[in-house]
Amino acid sequence: MKDYDNLENRKYVIGTVAILIVTVYIIRLFTLQITSDDYKKSADSNAFLKKVEFPSRGNITDRNGKLMVFNQPAYDIMVVMNEAKDHLDTMEFCNALNITKEEFDKRMETIKDRNKNPGYSPFTQQLFLSQLSDRDFSIFQEKMFRFPGFYVQKRSVRQYQSGMAAHVLGDVAEVSPADIEQDDYYQPGDYIGKQGVERSYEKQLRGEKGIQILLRDAHGRIQGRYQNGALDRKPVPGKNLTLSIDYELQALGERLMEGKIGSIVAIEPSTGEILCMVSSPSYDARMMVGRERSKNHKLLSRDPWRPLLNRSIMGLYPPGSTFKTSQGLTFLTEGIITPQTLYPCSHGFNFRGLHVGCHGHGAPLALVPALSTSCNGFFCWGLYYMIGATSKYGTVQNAMNTWRDYMVSMGFGYQLGVDLPGEKRGLIPNAQFYDKAHTDKNGKVGRWNGLSIISISIGQGEVLLTPLQIANLGATIANRGYYYVPHVVRKVQGEPLDTTYTRRHFTKASRTAYEYVVEGMRSSALRGTCHELSRYDFEACGKTGTAQNRGHDHSVFMGFAPMTNPKIAVAVYVENGGWGATYGVPIGGLIMEQYIHGKLSEASMKRAESFQNRHIAYGSEDR
Repeated sequence: MKDYDNLENRKYVIGTVAILIVTVYIIRLFTLQITSDDYKKSADSNAFLKKVEFPSRGNITDRNGKLMVFNQPAYDIMVVMNEAKDHLDTMEFCNALNITKEEFDKRMETIKDRNKNPGYSPFTQQLFLSQLSDRDFSIFQEKMFRFPGFYVQKRSVRQYQSGMAAHVLGDVAEVSPADIEQDDYYQPGDYIGKQGVERSYEKQLRGEKGIQILLRDAHGRIQGRYQNGALDRKPVPGKNLTLSIDYELQALGERLMEGKIGSIVAIEPSTGEILCMVSSPSYDARMMVGRERSKNHKLLSRDPWRPLLNRSIMGLYPPGSTFKTSQGLTFLTEGIITPQTLYPCSHGFNFRGLHVGCHGHGAPLALVPALSTSCNGFFCWGLYYMIGATSKYGTVQNAMNTWRDYMVSMGFGYQLGVDLPGEKRGLIPNAQFYDKAHTDKNGKVGRWNGLSIISISIGQGEVLLTPLQIANLGATIANRGYYYVPHVVRKVQGEPLDTTYTRRHFTKASRTAYEYVVEGMRSSALRGTCHELSRYDFEACGKTGTAQNRGHDHSVFMGFAPMTNPKIAVAVYVENGGWGATYGVPIGGLIMEQYIHGKLSEASMKRAESFQNRHIAYGSEDR
């Protein structure tokens, strides 16, 4: 009986072992045939060569159809690691491509490094060397039969008509591992827009890849297209972009900003289209093309003047007296002042021992002459009565947040949403900001009022804007109370413009308030701090700004023209340029004239040449 029980147990053990063995085989077969595609890739690699055909990237033109960015042919050297033979004559290969043995070894190691090349497979084509010129390609092509496993892939690379508008256009470079991870469209060795419209409109510009399936024989030789190309897919070219940029206006702006640090931004008020966007110092867009891109990018990134920084949307500056227009709009709409309200100015604002200086002019004065003469005292009094006298709002915090809401409605304190990467939001303080600033170590909030923060009324203190936001303020005043989100792309081929850029954004200020501010800016152009604008045959409106700085003050201008049915709004910011009338107004006037008339007068051409030759370095003018 005992032997019978042992036999029965042995039967179950053997059965269990057999089931386990069968299960292991089934799992392994499932892994090889279903889960893993290594063997499929190997088989496909032996029978087929899947050759990716890259689409041509969309061209970019200015608003008048002038070509700014296009494509030119280039060639990439691809390698299938499983086919590359061990007995490859490395030195002959390196000589054919004009590279060193060290560069060859480093590239081969990088290709096989799955951390740097997460899409690596020994059975598929991998990028070995990119962007060969026609000359280098012709030399290599003659010897290519000696290098099994290496293939040529025809590509196109970007070419820039000139070196201008580098910050707007951006550049194209090889994808990073992060790019590949975020979008499965990309494979190692692909190109992607890195900055500017090349980045923000990447999906429209890149097009769709095609593929050719080529049949191999038993020796790996190409025999032709599989099924006569029935399974091939043609590439779809990228869509062309029409920018809102005016090429000639951009060229003038870049000339005028030579040797200076700062920005010019011009907007068409009726559409929000950006007519020019100059950031200085800049760089030649053609430096970021081809195999020298990486080296040039390193050089530019180490430059202490930061030419890669797009100051138009990333530079944070005190707006100075250009900000007074927003204060006048707020005070009028809130009933803090009327158009006839007079405030004193005895060389500035003087109250309870606090003094904010101002240049000499007649006083007391109302809003229109206060804007015309850029009176500090008037706007300090306005802010004091809005935030210092709390009877209307109950608390200083309520008054402050009401003020903040007006500023935000005008496009300050947050990103406007321009169609370029990297836009900064600036800074508009609120009550919580000042409560925190006046809180002691025990958590008790100290007292603060309109006098504590009086400098924000004249665009100083904690207020920071980008040049784009200052230009948008000009466009909003030109429209008498609304703006469109500024944008640099006017049209995408075959697509309607995103509704983000076609909707009006209304501010909290009244239409009546805007009419008085326009009157003040026109008065400034005729007889005030912008009086140089009176030389032009169009009705220009302007506001100067002299933004205080640790060194030499910054020169600022904001304006628009003509006064009725405005065509252009402009902001000019010149670091260390001194008074707003020194650099800001003359440069702004030339920009207006160029766009309105399509050219400069002979006298204006001489003035433009004069400003082009004025260089500002280390806070002092070097003529």
